[in-house]
Amino acid sequence: MEIGLITDSVSHLPFETALDLAQEHGLNSVEVATGNWSEAPHADLDALVSSADARAEFAEKITTRGLTLSALNANGNQLHPVSGKAHDAVIRKTVELASALDVPTVVLMSGLPGAKGDTNPNWITTAWPPENLDVLAYQWNEVAIPYWKELAAFARDHNVKLAVEACGGQLVHSASAMLRLIESAGADVVGANLDPSHLMWMGADIPTVIRALGTSIFHVHAKDIRINAWTAQRDGLLDTGPLTDPLGRAWNYVTLGLGHPDGATFWADFVYNLRAVGYDGTLNIEHEDALVNSLEGVGRAANLLKQVALIEAPDWSPAKI
Repeated sequence: MEIGLITDSVSHLPFETALDLAQEHGLNSVEVATGNWSEAPHADLDALVSSADARAEFAEKITTRGLTLSALNANGNQLHPVSGKAHDAVIRKTVELASALDVPTVVLMSGLPGAKGDTNPNWITTAWPPENLDVLAYQWNEVAIPYWKELAAFARDHNVKLAVEACGGQLVHSASAMLRLIESAGADVVGANLDPSHLMWMGADIPTVIRALGTSIFHVHAKDIRINAWTAQRDGLLDTGPLTDPLGRAWNYVTLGLGHPDGATFWADFVYNLRAVGYDGTLNIEHEDALVNSLEGVGRAANLLKQVALIEAPDWSPAKI
């Protein structure tokens, strides 16, 4: 396994400084956002797609620091009834850029349609009232599956894999939904970007998720949450409060090691389960903690992962007796 940094975690820093930070912490790789829900402070997507010189300069900044580019990130809502086409255009340009840079993976969300005729996305979280299931059937069968089959073919033609991040507010927000999308679109090119934080606040058990997804895990984000019992016990875990008000929320994104009472033990179990299902890719640090300085948070996360990450390939086997 390798440890990497999503450079948007320190979006206020110039790209070169963000790369220096990764190098200083002994990290192996970076993941760079190209647009949609990111302001893409570290990548000019149009320039990189159109100019070989721009791509060479971009890549050189990374490689001269002993780093690799593990993925490009185009998170957005390409299934949005109004703005989806614009987000889709960013995704396709990102796939083209990944192919040109020989980057294996593009990280993205599944997207979330509306109901038929809606102008806003509609996240269905319950089976009742019964019209909810009609909306969900429309979202999957008439919007998402046809779109994803075509996008998978596009990525396959460019020799790029699509790592989908299960997240609340998206059509794919659980392991079961992830497996449905993978089966529908093609397991050779569509897999999971496992960000455990999103699944944690919905109550999923992460080792169980890892075993369920298995070899379909293409990429991993290392991000934690903290449950605030005083609010969660009152209101449950569905929370529409602002992410910048951690005191008032039922849960928050937090720096690695600050979310679980057992600290590093959870993350040691996390990487061991990943190794057990055959994952030996990168663990990319994503800092979104409203109470911790980003430079401190990245440093703490890097130190924790260096304690638990399994770097070398396993080589033990029982003696022949």
